[in-house]
Amino acid sequence: MKVVSLNVALPEKQRHQGRKIVTGGNKRPVSRAMLRYENFDGDGQGDQVNHGGPDKAVCVYPIDHYSHWERELGRELAPGSMSENLTVRGAVETEVCIGDVFRVGGAIVQVTQPRVPCSKLAGKNEQRRLVRQVSETGYTGFYARVLNEGMVDAGDAFERVERHPEQISVAAVNDALYERSGGFGFMERLAGMPEFAASGRALFVERLDRMRRQRR
Repeated sequence: MKVVSLNVALPEKQRHQGRKIVTGGNKRPVSRAMLRYENFDGDGQGDQVNHGGPDKAVCVYPIDHYSHWERELGRELAPGSMSENLTVRGAVETEVCIGDVFRVGGAIVQVTQPRVPCSKLAGKNEQRRLVRQVSETGYTGFYARVLNEGMVDAGDAFERVERHPEQISVAAVNDALYERSGGFGFMERLAGMPEFAASGRALFVERLDRMRRQRR
């Protein structure tokens, strides 16, 4: 597994569906950048409620899926088209697990949750159905928190140094998030898993509470 492209962008104004929005999604490749606990130098988020923060410091997307989206969109896609910081080869959702630890350059990161697509990604790629398509395919990519800061270069290895013992794949969490699979016991595992992003744990706690109320 390796980094094919390192992409950053600071928030900027763009027009989306007839209105102006502020977004950091227009990522552009750079040769190297320092990865801090919150994000890469030169990177930022326009919507800091739903994006960014320690649990979403790094957005990773497999270039393995680019050929699929090029067919869907009818054009060639440059790295960063999915608004990811790290375009990687080989780190696909079925193989990467929540809590897995990776070394990339001088930094150490830990996988926290699937990336949840938003309307800004659809607007950037001029495909209104893209949010649904991403969720349906499971080609979401994933987020990671930073355990150790460090310099990252395009072309660095994306090396797994620790496999989480639970071995819950990003793909399995996607299926649970979109209610394709995952029962009560699985949601309990996720809700009590400290390596899983806090927002994800809260979502499954809420679902578990609702299921308990329905059983009464």
